Amino acid sequence: MTHSFRTDTHAPYYNEERTWRDSLGQYALLPLRIFLGVTFIYAGLDKLTDSAFMKSSGSGSIGDMMRSVRDSSAIPALVDLSLKNPVGFGYAIAFGELAVGIGTLLGILARLAALGGALISLSLWLTVSWASDPYYYGNDLAYLMAWLPLVLAGASMFSVDAALRSRRRQRAGGYR
Repeated sequence: MTHSFRTDTHAPYYNEERTWRDSLGQYALLPLRIFLGVTFIYAGLDKLTDSAFMKSSGSGSIGDMMRSVRDSSAIPALVDLSLKNPVGFGYAIAFGELAVGIGTLLGILARLAALGGALISLSLWLTVSWASDPYYYGNDLAYLMAWLPLVLAGASMFSVDAALRSRRRQRAGGYR
């Protein structure tokens, strides 16, 4: 005989009416998800369409930016790694931002997308934004903190993940 227990984070309502406050709480992370999704899609597209950015040297290039922050970053070895192939690194960041933004906005593997966004923000904070003084002027730290609730909670409303979860529940007879 096996024993198990449920670790749901949802309110324990079974055949009870929810109040408007309970219903509203389900939508709490939706504005954050939309903002981060749109912002990361825009950032990725901006990098991909900027002809000056995707070069190893020259004004506005990824290579020059990484060389300029190398000595002031928290992890110079990470910057050195990017400088081995700055154009490849630029494309990796741009496509990573696109994937994270699309996954977050549509709620496709939302926790994994949010983890990717948090890792991108962490790496940018430790390299590009690290020299910001005071530290809270560096926007990458704020983005890192904004990703954490989505890493923990995922996309519970208006998402592909929620639709798939609902479909699985229906096939299992309503039990989670």
